[in-house]
Amino acid sequence: MKVLMVNGSPHKEGCTYTALKEVAGALEKYGIESEIFWVGNGEIAGCIGCGACAKTGEGCFREDVVNEFVAKAGEADGYIFGSPVHYAAASGALTSFMDRAFYSGGSKMTGKPAAAVVSCRRGGASAAFDQINKYFTINCMPVVGSQYWNQVHGGKAEEVKQDEEGMQTMRTLGNNMAWLLSCIEAGKEKGITFPEREPVIRTNYIR
Repeated sequence: MKVLMVNGSPHKEGCTYTALKEVAGALEKYGIESEIFWVGNGEIAGCIGCGACAKTGEGCFREDVVNEFVAKAGEADGYIFGSPVHYAAASGALTSFMDRAFYSGGSKMTGKPAAAVVSCRRGGASAAFDQINKYFTINCMPVVGSQYWNQVHGGKAEEVKQDEEGMQTMRTLGNNMAWLLSCIEAGKEKGITFPEREPVIRTNYIR
C-alpha cells in the first residue's frame, strides 16, 4: 500500500515537509510506503473552467506539476495534502493545485482515505484545515482524523520539531491512516466493495 503526500509549501524541506515526514515515519512502521510530492515554487496555473479535462479524462492542457501528480494519483491508496497557512487559508499554490487535480483526476482518488495537514506560526490553522477537507468530502473520500486537528506550529522546521503535541498528532494521523487502509484492504478480501453510485443529479437555484 502507498500514501501519496503533497507538500504545498514553496519551501521543499520546511515546516510542512517536517510534519509530513513525521506522518511518513508512522506509516513506515506498518509497512506502508509513502512519497512526498512537492508542488515546487514555480508557477501553478489555476483552473480556467474550460472543462476539457473532464471531457477527455486526461490532464489539463497546461503542462505543470498538476498533471504529474494526477498521473501518479491512481497508483496510491491514500492521500495527505499539506500546506502552510497563508492568511488563514491554504497556500495559493496548493489551492490552484487541488482545484485542478480534483477536477481532472478526482475519479482516481474517489473512495480512498485522505487527510489534511497544516502548518502555521500562530493562527489560522483550523480555517485552512477546513478548506482542504472540503475537497475530500465532495469526492466521496473518507477523511482521516487524529487526536487533534492535523496542525503543527513553528516559524521554521526546527521549531516544528519542538511542537511535541503537533508531532504526536502527526504520528497518530499516520497510525490512523494505516489502520483505515488495512480495514479497507481486509474488506476487499471479503468481497466488500465501494458503494455503487447513483447517476449524479445536478440542480441550481433557477430551475
